[in-house]
Amino acid sequence: MDVNQAITKRRTIRRFKQDPISLDVLKKLIEAARVAPSGANVQPLRYIVATNPELVQQTFPCLKWAGYIAPAGNPPEGEHPTAYIIVLVNTEDNAGAAERDVGAAVENILLAAVEEGIGTCWIGSVDRKRLRGIYKIPEHLLIDSVLALGYPNEQPVMIEMTDSIRYFKDESGTLNVPKRKLEDILEVRD
Repeated sequence: MDVNQAITKRRTIRRFKQDPISLDVLKKLIEAARVAPSGANVQPLRYIVATNPELVQQTFPCLKWAGYIAPAGNPPEGEHPTAYIIVLVNTEDNAGAAERDVGAAVENILLAAVEEGIGTCWIGSVDRKRLRGIYKIPEHLLIDSVLALGYPNEQPVMIEMTDSIRYFKDESGTLNVPKRKLEDILEVRD
């Protein structure tokens, strides 16, 4: 699979098979994040990988899923993620460009996950206080977001946006994700 195929294939997944992801594969995803661009090469990002079933179970209620279609977009019992990556910003580093660093690093993880056949959901709506307590995260590490991971048990489709940006489930239960047309977002000046 080339990069463009991975980019096009990548969709947010919220229903997962219950097969575990190997630690070697998860380390490969973090390696993809590690080599992402970093403003002034500060590299303020840190990661916690959770695969322990008890920790994974405790993490689930700290996250809010699929706001447009909640609760229908929430992973049902038996289809929860099997692993999480918590994305942290170390404030002891000069983290002035951390938001851009997070975007680059997470996108690398998402694309590397596609290559491994892993589904992901990048979640920013997080109960950070509760999560900090569960994982005993020191105060100098800001919780940016959480990636939910597992082998996909759904196949969302990308559709051309017509009148709304809101994703939805159709009659068959397939998640449809509208995307703007290229000509609606591109202005060429030659």
